[in-house]
Amino acid sequence: MAQPPSTDPNQMGVGRSIAVLTSGGDAQGMNAAVRATVRVGIYTGAKVYFVHEGYQGLVDGGDNIRLATWESVSMMLQLGGTVIGSARCQDFRTKEGRTKAACNLVKLGITNLCVIGGDGSLTGADQFRTEWSELLAILLKAGKVTSAEAKASSHLNIVGMVGSIDNDFCGTDMTIGTDSALHRIIEIVDAITTTAQSHQRTFILEVMGRHCGYLACVTALACGADWVFIPEMPPEDGWEEHLCRRLTDQRGRGSRLNIIIVAEGAMDRSGKAITCDDVKELVSTKLGFDTRTTILGHVQRGGTPSAFDRILASRMGVEAVMALLQATPETPACVVSLSGNMAVRLPLMECVQVTKDVTIAMAEGRFDDAVMLRGKSFENNWNTYKMLAHVHIPEKKSNINIAILNVGAPCAGMNAAVRSTVRVGLLQGHRMLAVHDSFDGLAHGLIEPIDWSGVAGWTGKGGSNLGTKRALPQDFMDEISLNIAKFNIHALVIIGGFEAFAGGLQMVQAREKFEELCIPIVVVPATVSNNVPGSDFSIGADTALNTITMTCDRIKQSAAGTKRRVFIVETMGGHCGYLATMAGLASGADFAYIYEEKFNIHDLELNVEHLVEKMKTTVKRGLILRNEKSNANYTTDFIFNLYSEEGKGVFDCRKNVLGHMQQGGTPSPFDRNFATKMGIKAVLWLTDKLNDCYRHGRVFANSPDSACVLGMKKRSLVFQPLSELKDLTDFEHRIPKIQWWLKLRPILKILAKYKTDLDTTEKAEIEHVIKKRAGVP
Repeated sequence: MAQPPSTDPNQMGVGRSIAVLTSGGDAQGMNAAVRATVRVGIYTGAKVYFVHEGYQGLVDGGDNIRLATWESVSMMLQLGGTVIGSARCQDFRTKEGRTKAACNLVKLGITNLCVIGGDGSLTGADQFRTEWSELLAILLKAGKVTSAEAKASSHLNIVGMVGSIDNDFCGTDMTIGTDSALHRIIEIVDAITTTAQSHQRTFILEVMGRHCGYLACVTALACGADWVFIPEMPPEDGWEEHLCRRLTDQRGRGSRLNIIIVAEGAMDRSGKAITCDDVKELVSTKLGFDTRTTILGHVQRGGTPSAFDRILASRMGVEAVMALLQATPETPACVVSLSGNMAVRLPLMECVQVTKDVTIAMAEGRFDDAVMLRGKSFENNWNTYKMLAHVHIPEKKSNINIAILNVGAPCAGMNAAVRSTVRVGLLQGHRMLAVHDSFDGLAHGLIEPIDWSGVAGWTGKGGSNLGTKRALPQDFMDEISLNIAKFNIHALVIIGGFEAFAGGLQMVQAREKFEELCIPIVVVPATVSNNVPGSDFSIGADTALNTITMTCDRIKQSAAGTKRRVFIVETMGGHCGYLATMAGLASGADFAYIYEEKFNIHDLELNVEHLVEKMKTTVKRGLILRNEKSNANYTTDFIFNLYSEEGKGVFDCRKNVLGHMQQGGTPSPFDRNFATKMGIKAVLWLTDKLNDCYRHGRVFANSPDSACVLGMKKRSLVFQPLSELKDLTDFEHRIPKIQWWLKLRPILKILAKYKTDLDTTEKAEIEHVIKKRAGVP
């Protein structure tokens, strides 16, 4: 009788072998997935093999299938492409080729295969698994394997991770590489925007996505494009007139540039391709605008992976190893993926089927179905774009005034949130008011109307154009209530960090005394610290994380060149260790000290000893992150001095305090997109609330659910009353009492070769994709 697999994560893989391969088109982040798979596999006691050159290497065998070691995946986290190589493989498409591949695996005792690639690569893997018994029988009959070898390899487990910059695989919100491709695109769009404004030009950009418009749609959202062409939703007949009218309207509103995004697979309703040149011809002939085209091409695939992709790939790698080692012969081949903020396992062939269904729906002209089949994330992006781009400001006004203010420290993405809030408010017929300098400005009457063109070009701007301060409203509640009455403010949108949350709560508590404060209030979290209760993510944190990660990459490169050097890097975040932990995961740090996980001198000694051991290997460098308020006594200087003293003769130390560079810079694509959606959701919610409590020209709202935080929780954006979140908050240290990302701390330690326990109790069960498609024929 076979032994049941061990449930102890340190022993789960003992006596088992895992092979990892990358196949199909390359994508940034694949290396991070390979690294995580290798290191977590080794942590569980399994042997892990690299398969070089994708399926071709699997078929050719020999030196293409090599044992991986801990050190062999060092310094690959920040590299684009795939270090172990990828190749299109015709041989694997034949039965003969798959038989050779099976023979190579059986000889090495490999019964677990982790495939990182697109839907074609994953479909091939599933076919391989389905045929496994048949292939073994062929090999036995031909005498290529012994009956003992065949028995030891009686079934093959397959787990897929989707690496594709197009984000064209149904079932997952984001595929590995998509966020990095968006980074490349947005860098170029930002550069083009400045030149276009100088010359009053129209720019047409073609982005990748032969069958999927995700990159085009999100790019259009992130740069405020005037028009986007995507394959899933071709424009209505007569779009040429509509496009020209839109561009003329934008110029009439004072815009000096127009941006049109074209997905490479864009087509019209009859299936005829729409190219950049077609659009250029139309715009320059019809309107006489100075028009330029840019085809981005393979630039989008290249470069270093973003922090998001590294963390996503690392989390997926851990989940993939767990899924392989927990699989039974009855478990279907699965793909590990991301849904909202959760790692999930989905049946591979269901996802492939839905992906094929999209193509069928497009071919049959069922475009609404195609968008819906792409998934909730895609559908939301498309609806958000439509709402902001198809501009018809209503003649009939709602008589409602909504004020917007930024509170706390500035961060990248605040302006994008203000822009979408203003524009959607105007589309609802409301009058939008900009409050300068936070609650201070609300108290001193620094309030003015803001219109459509007033927020033009704000999406890509860092910092806060409205101005922001940390002062809380309790110091001038009288003045604030007077100005709410004076300017006839019916609702408030507070975009900011912990001060925004605390200030909103103070206003709710002051409602008993000031009737003017009985208006709907929504807090939109925006801070690099990611410490606002009620939300897993805050606007601005992703941009800060990318800044830290890029800096750490450079520091590691410097340390690698010098050898035997350890860098101590201090990150922002107040008492919240989010940035230090996530940057640790994204940059491959040896440790990250945070306030939430208490540490003492004994722990510091262990960390130094760990680094001394590391210096004996081929990896002679170290990176330690410390959150700024992780400990009042063990300061960055203290830790630097301790490491310097204890490491004498083994390594030397350097320290970096990153400081305010983490708050600056242009917002990342994630932050632009997230902020845009948050702003829209906030205004639509306020509109509903105001309809409920608007009577005879007056608003009266004093129920707990009339003042909420809008936050991302696991898979969706939700509104939670400020008063309910009060009990879940540590006000002294300005952090939520429960923080989801602390569960990722063991992964950080395991990837840095610490012996620690990985919590496998929250096993991601296989979910079904097909059932989510109710209503689609």
